[in-house]
Amino acid sequence: MAPTLNSLVLRPGAEWDSAWRRCLALAPEAFRDDRVLNLWNGSWHADGRPLHAVTPVDGSPIAGPPRLDAPAAHRAVRAALDQHRAWREVPLADRRARVSAALDALDEHRELLSLLLVWEIGKPWRLAQADVDRAIDGVRWYVDGIDRMLAGRTPLAGPVSNIASWNYPMSVLVHAMLVQALAGNAVIAKAPTDGGLACLTLASALMRREGVPVTLVSGSGGELSEALVRAPEIGCVSFVGGRDAGARVATAVADLGKRHVLEQEGLNTWGIWNFTGWDAFAPQIRKTFDYAKQRCTAYPRFVVQRSAFADFLAHYLPAVRAVRFGHPLAIDWPADDLPELDFGPLINAAKAKELTDQVAEAIDRGAVPLHRGTLAEGRFLPGQDRSAYVPPVTLLNPPPSSPLHHSEPFGPVDTIVLVDTEAELLAAMNASNGALVATLSCDDPATYERLAPQVRAFKVGHGTPRSRGDRQELFGGFGASWRGAFVGGELLVRAVTEGPSADERLPGNFPEYHLMP
Repeated sequence: MAPTLNSLVLRPGAEWDSAWRRCLALAPEAFRDDRVLNLWNGSWHADGRPLHAVTPVDGSPIAGPPRLDAPAAHRAVRAALDQHRAWREVPLADRRARVSAALDALDEHRELLSLLLVWEIGKPWRLAQADVDRAIDGVRWYVDGIDRMLAGRTPLAGPVSNIASWNYPMSVLVHAMLVQALAGNAVIAKAPTDGGLACLTLASALMRREGVPVTLVSGSGGELSEALVRAPEIGCVSFVGGRDAGARVATAVADLGKRHVLEQEGLNTWGIWNFTGWDAFAPQIRKTFDYAKQRCTAYPRFVVQRSAFADFLAHYLPAVRAVRFGHPLAIDWPADDLPELDFGPLINAAKAKELTDQVAEAIDRGAVPLHRGTLAEGRFLPGQDRSAYVPPVTLLNPPPSSPLHHSEPFGPVDTIVLVDTEAELLAAMNASNGALVATLSCDDPATYERLAPQVRAFKVGHGTPRSRGDRQELFGGFGASWRGAFVGGELLVRAVTEGPSADERLPGNFPEYHLMP
């Protein structure tokens, strides 16, 4: 049927089946007609039990993770140790050449990697491309400066085990894996259960072809944690995810005295105090909805001085009403460019229902809905499944009994808390016992300098949002949002190498000490 102005169409050539066929042709060693393979001991294996999976974009079937059991995971870890012992002896110049070649291969296939991210985790096209590009560009920065960063340092005794969430498969997980390998370590990654499997498999195939010692396995966290966290062969555990799972990992590594980097969630807040610069503030609101706030540095909470609330709403509400969401690959005409969306679906329909239920419960208990978007405002294909989509929502004063009061929603839901004193401002901004980032908007620089150190976040912006950062920018968290070594810049290399002193104290949050860079 020919498209009309009232009927969107799927971009020709962007179908999942088309992307899958391209993966089969490009990396036949890693893909089969009906499944992806696990990578361990330097080769691809058709082991594990593939799970059924659907894309959050429209609910249609995609490749599911081939889940290994615990004995198979232990075999993979033991093989990774053998790889590690050989790789750590490879001269740095050779490691640099192999990692650089892997980056060139990723760059050559950035469009396919980005398309896989759209289908697997629902990222809009612009953000999917940015995820791939940040991984490539970020690792190139390390390639250029690795000699200085490794001066006097040696690889760990065993491989680095990476357990990461689904939201940034390239710019967080692949980026970390390549830097860890550049520093002389073999790397192990567990594919996230919720998405990014095909993208990570293709990236790992390209890395493996260039001789980078990569292991990629799938499985449940509970079944594989004994191998990927507690196994004596593991030299370091790098974790990105929620606090519940992170706490279990933290307990295990603390008991074993194992090197670790555990990035966990926190309720990142934006405070408004004695502020009048609304024209600069308003354009930033819409940007906070990128990828439906499904990122560790999203800002889902605004703490606003009560006397400024009217001015805040006058600028906030038009911005949130302008947010665009929907099917990331739906266009008006077959020759159109892909749409410029702020976000697509949440990671799955279950998360969308959970968040929708939390919003309804918060309202029932007294939260005031200031804005409630509808799915009718989104861009969708005719008749498509929309169960993973949630329109923007803004709630005033969620009740203390609601998870939205103290936890990160990981979805397009903003909450606003009104305060009258500086003490209330700080208490509300520190509601989650530590965060990764925060922002404080106030006119007087001296007020910012006085209040910002009292906000329990690793990075605090003055009127502008903070991000995870790239290249030389450090990253960590305060309180329960981070455990273990801080990363970013030279600290990422230090976290996965040994220094000349046996009693070296790395910057980070450790059970026995806290050390800022």
